Amino acid sequence: MGPSERYSKDTDEARLAQETSLGSEEGTSNTNPEEEFPEGGSRAWSVALGNAGVMFCTLGYVNSWGYYEQFQLRDENPSSVAWIGSLQAFFIFSGGLFGGPLFDRYGAKVIYPAALTYIFSIFMTSICNEFYQFMLAQGILCGLANGFTMSPSMAATPQYFNKKRGAAVGLAIAGSSLGGVALPIILDQLLNHTKLGFGWSIRILGFIMLGILSPACIAIKARLPPRKSQFLLPSAFKQPSYTMLIISTFFLFLGMFPAMFYLPTYAISQGMSPTLAFYIVSIFNAASFPGRVLPAILSDRVGRLNTLCTAGISSGTIGLCWQRVQGNAGIIVFAAVFGFCTGAIISGFAIPLASCAKDPKNIGTYMGMGMAVGSIAALIGPPISGMLYDRYHGFDQVSIFCGVTCLFGGFLALVVKRLAGHALLSKA
Repeated sequence: MGPSERYSKDTDEARLAQETSLGSEEGTSNTNPEEEFPEGGSRAWSVALGNAGVMFCTLGYVNSWGYYEQFQLRDENPSSVAWIGSLQAFFIFSGGLFGGPLFDRYGAKVIYPAALTYIFSIFMTSICNEFYQFMLAQGILCGLANGFTMSPSMAATPQYFNKKRGAAVGLAIAGSSLGGVALPIILDQLLNHTKLGFGWSIRILGFIMLGILSPACIAIKARLPPRKSQFLLPSAFKQPSYTMLIISTFFLFLGMFPAMFYLPTYAISQGMSPTLAFYIVSIFNAASFPGRVLPAILSDRVGRLNTLCTAGISSGTIGLCWQRVQGNAGIIVFAAVFGFCTGAIISGFAIPLASCAKDPKNIGTYMGMGMAVGSIAALIGPPISGMLYDRYHGFDQVSIFCGVTCLFGGFLALVVKRLAGHALLSKA
């Protein structure tokens, strides 16, 4: 054996030893309990179910705000009233900027004071009569408490799941769809079919949510010890894929939320009875239930960014069809299809957002910062649509606005794939 052959052999043996050493270290790190995801078990699924209960009472309640316009604020301009709902949506998601990091640093106990404040805001809403009172109680206080309750619960579930994260998060977020169906119907029955009046109808709704929130909050537990580093993690924005994912979510939210607020108004303008029109939101949310669960489960197999891209493009395409929808049957079908597609956006953005955090202890902060940026779209989307409606006296421009922004957000999800180093047709 010549010198060159002996050198080659020695080099190969050294490389093999180095690779074996790295593999051993990697195997050791994978046995770290903090890096092992349970992927199931009674505690993990109880956290997911508790998250679903919180979502039922928080994001599910947002869809009931239209009844305030019908009963207490009927003399106000619809565009002005839309600011109550958009402000509430803004604070729900922007609350994650603080709620997520608080969960990472202090654990699940941060949910309790937020949940109590949330219930208090609902009881305060029950005694409101003037526009500014609803703005303070429902738009600001309720929105902030809502966000501080929701964001820690959303950060808890991904700590227990990785390979099954789509299914678990989809199940949790589906609770908001059930709340969006049940709570408006309950409120409608209390307001229209009893003599309780507005105040006691809202209080009964508050007691119902108190009964659901209490066990749900108790079920939510942090799996990992608190993070000791800085409160926010601005270095996350140095990840191009994370930043682009947030931009994609911004445009998806911008086109998604106006339909939730204006579908009943559109239905009434097309001759639908007010009673049936206010059930359109429930139909929308009923369809969003499978939209939030089924694509989330599939995302574990076909790719999480693929699912988000499909949700955005399909929502944009359906949104552009809004301007040609006529008749009760057509509006009901449109609400159901659009609800299904946009439901996939809600779960579709949360799953990859949580997956951007390389350390599970940072999931709450990553999700919170991302939702805070998306909250700006939830704030400005409905008022922009309201101004378009007021100026053009129709929904054609609103339809184009919603459709184009959702399409753009969906295509940006493809850019996220490239920035993350994945091929466009890969399962990512």
